[in-house]
Amino acid sequence: MKQTGILLTMMLGLTMTISAQQQTIHLWPGKVPGETAAKHAAVVTPDGSNNIKRLTDVTDPVLEVFPAPAGNSNGIGVIINPGGGYGILAIDLEGDEIAAWLNKLGYTAFVLQYRVPKKQAGALQDAQRAIRLVRSRAAEWGLQPDKIGMMGFSAGGSLTARAATRYNVNTYTAIDKADSLSARPAFGILVYPAYLDQGTNRTLTPELTVNEQTPPMFLFATADDFYGNSALVMAGALRDAKVPVELHFYAKGGHGYGLRSGNPAADAWPALLEQWLKTAVK
Repeated sequence: MKQTGILLTMMLGLTMTISAQQQTIHLWPGKVPGETAAKHAAVVTPDGSNNIKRLTDVTDPVLEVFPAPAGNSNGIGVIINPGGGYGILAIDLEGDEIAAWLNKLGYTAFVLQYRVPKKQAGALQDAQRAIRLVRSRAAEWGLQPDKIGMMGFSAGGSLTARAATRYNVNTYTAIDKADSLSARPAFGILVYPAYLDQGTNRTLTPELTVNEQTPPMFLFATADDFYGNSALVMAGALRDAKVPVELHFYAKGGHGYGLRSGNPAADAWPALLEQWLKTAVK
């Protein structure tokens, strides 16, 4: 009988852990602003190349919650924006796998399924709403409301930069108390970001307004990445505005590697970011 009780306790603990990691938060309880299509679950594309799960046709944006393990939480939350050219979301490569890694370091992670395809305005609404929702419910995960940051890859890096520089722009009509909170992320992490150099002669994208109030940022990119100039331009703008910024620019690595081993860039950025987070986010 005693062994049965122990077994049930273990099974219950495992179930609670799985349930917590599978918690889904729908960003918009009613109508999604600017969305004309009916709400439905994101669609998995038939393209599974490079062992990547790709989502598209997102009409009901959600946050998937990955709480830090009990007893190992540092009280900091990170919202993750997967990349995919604003057309798809590389949901495992640049979402779930990143969340699992952050959990090991004590961070509570939130993977954002923002609107795609080609809904950049809607994606920014989703990012702002996500920050406010997580901030409003911070106590639920033992987080400090002023330590909710955002991280993105490729187009997700673009979205993170937009959220970090356009947080004072009201992109949608407030729907509840959460929307009275700031949409400014406490920090930004841009890993092989794209679309940040769409100004004249590949200068900073005009939409991005960098000033002394822009949150501190970590940037990582490589010289052989077609989008590599984005990180250089963004880092320069942050430096000019005297915003704390750390840029790592490696020779090789290309684009779209996430955390997967076998790529020199993928092997390098996690340790660099881990160290930056320890010093930049206190």
